[in-house]
Amino acid sequence: MIEAILNYTFMQNALIAALLASIVTGIIGTIAIEKKLISMSGGIAHASFGGIGFGYLLGFEPIWGGLLFAIGSSVLISRISKNSKMKADTITGILWSFGMALGILFVSLAPGYMPDMTSYLFGDILSVSTNSIIYMTLFTAIIVFVFIMLFNHLIMYMFDEEYAKARGINTKLLEWTVYIMIPIGIMVLIKIVGIILTIALMTIPVSIAKLLCKSMKRVILASILISVLFSFVGLIISYYVNIPSGVCIILLSTVVYLALIIVKRRIQKKLHAQRVHGAKQP
Repeated sequence: MIEAILNYTFMQNALIAALLASIVTGIIGTIAIEKKLISMSGGIAHASFGGIGFGYLLGFEPIWGGLLFAIGSSVLISRISKNSKMKADTITGILWSFGMALGILFVSLAPGYMPDMTSYLFGDILSVSTNSIIYMTLFTAIIVFVFIMLFNHLIMYMFDEEYAKARGINTKLLEWTVYIMIPIGIMVLIKIVGIILTIALMTIPVSIAKLLCKSMKRVILASILISVLFSFVGLIISYYVNIPSGVCIILLSTVVYLALIIVKRRIQKKLHAQRVHGAKQP
């Protein structure tokens, strides 16, 4: 079955894209969760739609416009929330809506027939082109390189920013690095699950990994492997059942996550009951 699937170029591209997205999920998802930046990441993903529409309007690769808008939104959220009384959630919501509205406007103004934006909104891993693989590989390589180079400092920054400052680490530079890495990672994920479901792919594999692992290194590695598994299985299911691949991946991962939570709670209750019973015995 797998050999038959791999005979198709679009399936080969889809599997490569799933692997790249999984690496990004493990790194960027962990950072976003630990620094409580998931809501901001969702805002950035939606704001990037303005840049995607801008690319259609001017006739260049939409993903580069999306990257430009995503980074700009990330910087704005950081600067405005720190230099004014406006909370980060507020500016995130504003940019979220503004980016989506701007994207729709640009697409409607683009010459010719209005393009189908479904793949950007909901993802379509089966339509990932060779050109898309190239920029996804580039973005993933940048994220992996920066993460490896700054690994120890980033881990310290995620756990205790004040302690990192006390150790002489330039936390301002790390903050800027994180606020640029997240938009780059989002651009990789958009082609897999789309703007709407990006947050889910960033959070669910990492959340499952945190249920199973304690150390940060293991959480990152486990979330990458879990994301690969969900992406590959979801891709195969969507291929044979003929349903959207991004939706299938997210539904599969959500069901597994909820099942693991239920199982873990039952195990904890059982262990607690055993301890209480043992304490009552003379």
